[in-house]
Amino acid sequence: MNTQIIVRPRKSEAGTATKRRAVPHAGAPRHGQRTGAQLIEVAGRIFADQGFDGATGQDICRRAGVNSAAIVYHFGGMAGLHRAVLEEAQRRLVRTETLAAAVKAERDPRRQLEAFLGLIVRALTSPVSQSWAGKLFSREWVTPSTVYGPAHDRALAARSRTLKSIVGALTGHPPSHPLVARGCISVMAPCALLLLVNRRKLRRMMPQLHIGPQSAPELTRHLVDFALAGLGAISGHQIDRQAAPVNRPRRRAARRRAARRA
Repeated sequence: MNTQIIVRPRKSEAGTATKRRAVPHAGAPRHGQRTGAQLIEVAGRIFADQGFDGATGQDICRRAGVNSAAIVYHFGGMAGLHRAVLEEAQRRLVRTETLAAAVKAERDPRRQLEAFLGLIVRALTSPVSQSWAGKLFSREWVTPSTVYGPAHDRALAARSRTLKSIVGALTGHPPSHPLVARGCISVMAPCALLLLVNRRKLRRMMPQLHIGPQSAPELTRHLVDFALAGLGAISGHQIDRQAAPVNRPRRRAARRRAARRA
C-alpha cells in the first residue's frame, strides 16, 4: 500500500510560513553562467546601437535564445543587466584598478603619465574599441542613459583623481586647483577624440594617420610629449620630458602585474 507523505512548510521564528527554495541540479550553475554571459553579449550590442531606452528585454532574450524571464532571474531586471554590461565594457577596455596599479608602480610623474596614457591608448587602438564595448562606452559618455548608475560615476571619479594627482605633481599645483582641471581636459581631449570620432571619417580626413595596435607605442609617446609641453606652458615652467632613471626589472614586473589585472 502506497503511503502519502505530506511535507508541511517550516515556520520561521515570526510564525510565518517559510518557502522551500528549489535546489538546482549540478549542471545548473555552469549553464546559468553561460546564459548570463550570452545576455550580456547580446544586450551590449543592442545597448550600443539603440541605447538603454530603445532596448526591450523581450528583444534581448529573443536574440539571445533564452527564456523571457532570464533577465530578471540573472540580473534582477533591465537596470541590473545594463550595469553588468557597462562593467563588462569597462573590463574589456581598461579597468580602473589596472590604471591605478600601473600609475602606482611608477614614482616619477612623467612615468606615471606615460603609464596612464599608455593603457588608454592601447585600449583605444585595439579592436575592442570598435566593438560594442567601445561604442557603448562612448554613447554613455556623451548621452548617459537614464539608469547610468552612481557606481560608474565613482569609477570615473577614481580615474579623475588619479589623473589630477599626476597633473598636479607635474604643474606644481594642488589637485583641486582650476589649472589642474584644465590640464586634465587638455591631456584627455585626444583620447576622447579617438573614442568618439568614427574611424572611417578620421581616415578620410587624415589618411596619413594610422591607428591600430602597432601604432599604440608611438602614439603614446606623442601624446605624452604633447601633454608635457602643454602643461609646462600653462604652469609657467618647463617640464623636463626625460624622466629619471628607473629600476627596469622592477618596472617590468609591476607592469606585468598590472597587465594581469586587465
